[in-house]
Amino acid sequence: MKTDIIFYRLFQEFPDIFFELIGNPPEKASLYQFSSVEIKQTAFRIDGVFLPTQGSENPIYFVEVQFQADGEIYSRLIAEICLYLRHNQPLNDWSAVVLYPNRNVDTGNIKHYREFFTSGRVRRIYLDELSEAASLPIGIATAKLVIATDDIAIAKARELIDRTKSEINSPPKQQQLLQFIETILAYKFPTLSREEMEEMFSLSELKQTRFYQEAFQEGIEQGIKQGIEQGIEQGELKGKLKAVPGMLAAGLTVEQVAQALDLSVEEVRQAAH
Repeated sequence: MKTDIIFYRLFQEFPDIFFELIGNPPEKASLYQFSSVEIKQTAFRIDGVFLPTQGSENPIYFVEVQFQADGEIYSRLIAEICLYLRHNQPLNDWSAVVLYPNRNVDTGNIKHYREFFTSGRVRRIYLDELSEAASLPIGIATAKLVIATDDIAIAKARELIDRTKSEINSPPKQQQLLQFIETILAYKFPTLSREEMEEMFSLSELKQTRFYQEAFQEGIEQGIKQGIEQGIEQGELKGKLKAVPGMLAAGLTVEQVAQALDLSVEEVRQAAH
């Protein structure tokens, strides 16, 4: 997963984080819808746009996530914005935010566009220059996890998990944020095993995350497949009963094994002992 996709998903699911980043009250997010827009009759597509859902007094926010050096970023960004304004003729004013991991990635030349920067219409945010994560709102701290070095990312993730449990009162939003922390870790550590993920999350939390559910389902499917193959190879009831312990070890319930092997629940329980 590309880093910019992670951030666009973050702003889609937690738009209040963007408004916190630019110093606005997070409640402002309720007045906006985050989406991507395509400019007709051109090859331009703007991936991140906060469009006001009401009131012409609320500005449009164009968002660019830039984690790779690009000397032409500002010429492209300004061109895309101007074309959008020409085609859509919005009544709302506009502003743009470019999000960087650090200043070293900001290699664009602003010479032809410096008025946009001096006026504050176009702003640059460098994630590594934000305060320490512990003193940041939890949403911004989660965004900053993306740029954490591998040696401290897991510790930072654990801190965020604890903060999520203590600071987020809404169970659905709490679960949503835990899933996002998990997504960032999966992106940063693509070779992490399920056991290693369990060490980061308590078991009760992990069982609710998308990662665990998908892994658990995969185990079920593999267990069913192995059990059926063993049953076919060894023949009839004897082969099916020998497949039971392995399928239970893969995470299936007694009922699931019974249904997969066409056995009674009692037969499965006896085979498990």
